[in-house]
Amino acid sequence: MRWDELSTPALTVDADVLDRNLRRMADYCQSHSLGLRPHTKTHKIPEVARLQVRYGAIGLTVAKVGEAEVMCGAGLDNILVAYPVMGPKKHERLAALALNHSMLVSLDSETVAEALASAAKQQSATIGVLVEFDAGLGRCGLEPGPGLVDLAQKIMRLPSLRFRGLMCYPGQVSGSAEARQREIARVVEKVERARAAFRQEQIPVEIVSAGSTPSAFQSHLIPGLTEIRPGTYVYNDMNTFYQGACAVEDCAARVVTTVVSTAVAGGAILDAGSKTLSSDPLRFGPASGYGYIVEAPDAPIVKLNEEHGYVDMRRAPRQLRVGDVVSIIPNHVCTCVNMHDEIFVVRQGMVERTWRVAARGKIR
Repeated sequence: MRWDELSTPALTVDADVLDRNLRRMADYCQSHSLGLRPHTKTHKIPEVARLQVRYGAIGLTVAKVGEAEVMCGAGLDNILVAYPVMGPKKHERLAALALNHSMLVSLDSETVAEALASAAKQQSATIGVLVEFDAGLGRCGLEPGPGLVDLAQKIMRLPSLRFRGLMCYPGQVSGSAEARQREIARVVEKVERARAAFRQEQIPVEIVSAGSTPSAFQSHLIPGLTEIRPGTYVYNDMNTFYQGACAVEDCAARVVTTVVSTAVAGGAILDAGSKTLSSDPLRFGPASGYGYIVEAPDAPIVKLNEEHGYVDMRRAPRQLRVGDVVSIIPNHVCTCVNMHDEIFVVRQGMVERTWRVAARGKIR
């Protein structure tokens, strides 16, 4: 069937655009001798993860143990849980995965390290550790310097843990190309301080992991990085577009929706609301609206209820009518995907197959 014959609302991905996005990032990393460990938080789909590995990814990144379980269960390996996992049940599950898979976890406290080591020792497992430092976002991570080295040394003394290197998340690298360039310079300074602290103590650092989609193609400007972890690049979204990190034609994911009412003058109602698109606003560009209607770009989505999307038609040259089917590029594709059980793969307008969003809702 054609994409506009789907029962709506439905989430679709253009297979050709997805393939182009994957190739572009893989080629960049290869040309700059950077390992690619993409974050699966955007797609949450083992089939997409396998494509990333096929294009040369050295492993995968997840945020939660549940996501790691899905990827390992699908036969994937070399997985980084880029999150300070806390809680005995989660530590037990992570240790169980490490019995048969290569597992890494990031952390920034001795408390987490000790609890994780205890769980791994009980199961005779070994878990790799990346110590996280703050590259400027101010979310997680120690300040680069002696404290970072001290935690790494404590990890090296704990049973069943293996210090592998360092991790940071430069999530503050965003906005215009000029703004990203300025922030990259600050990240360079933070990374160098972290590496210098370990050189001073003559402690080898095998991995220095960083990266995000907005900063991805500037990663070669940061000396010492061994790998990057972009996630959104697979599909892209309107926030990525308004940062200048992609073009509209690079946005592979679209929500297909139907106009269900035009009873109120000057407006139209879609069957896609906050439970379909997510209520995440634009963080860049016009900083208003809840998605971009490809077939009616001058008709902004101005409000969302749970099942209703409000479209302002007052300045639109094309008036939407009840029964019209349109496609929307979401503001934030990661949260949008997490609301859908499946994604329909489209090529040249035709639905080819369906992928289950296997890791959706895996918040523990």
